[in-house]
Amino acid sequence: MAKLQRALDDVRSIELDNAFYVEDGTWLESLTVTSNAGFDPETVLEGISGASLFYSSEIPTASDDLEIRRLTLLANESYPFILSLVLRQEAIPNRIVLQNGVFEVVTTARDWDQFRSMADEIQETLGEFELLSVTQDEEPGEPLDSGRLTEVIVSKLTDDQLAVLETAYTRGYFDVPRDASETDLADELDVTQSTVNERLRTAERTLLELIYGPRD
Repeated sequence: MAKLQRALDDVRSIELDNAFYVEDGTWLESLTVTSNAGFDPETVLEGISGASLFYSSEIPTASDDLEIRRLTLLANESYPFILSLVLRQEAIPNRIVLQNGVFEVVTTARDWDQFRSMADEIQETLGEFELLSVTQDEEPGEPLDSGRLTEVIVSKLTDDQLAVLETAYTRGYFDVPRDASETDLADELDVTQSTVNERLRTAERTLLELIYGPRD
């Protein structure tokens, strides 16, 4: 993942969606790559030793300045691979994403002792890390594969809905406090404020239906 990030000039993030160990340090990996510019995965991977492309698909996006690709590749990972450390401690890897040169890892441990054992091994093997938060929850969370969720979501939204959501997100409309108003979004998209409001509400309803199902 780090080598791929260095090979891409305008990458936003690389998320590990899934991985299966093959043999001799080789993993079959599924990655979601978000970039500010288009790129040819096969050409990029040619310059990375120990990695070869198995399959690539583009995830639709309404923005001309954003490209999201799901890559399946064979990669020879140097030991220890962060995923192998988490699995060896019998913890659930919920999310592993590389952004701005920093790995963010979300895992579910069975109890505090298991968490401490995992944290100690990661620190001893990979060096110091920053613990952002610890939450006690009855539900363990789903293991990886959030990239597939991205494909499902964007397939349910229209181009106009994707455009207004992406613009709202990048402009800070969803921040607290808000950095942009519906008027700001309307000006950027060259539509009326009522159109922005309608598209936002329709997109939000679609996303909620994916979570809770349609209303009776």
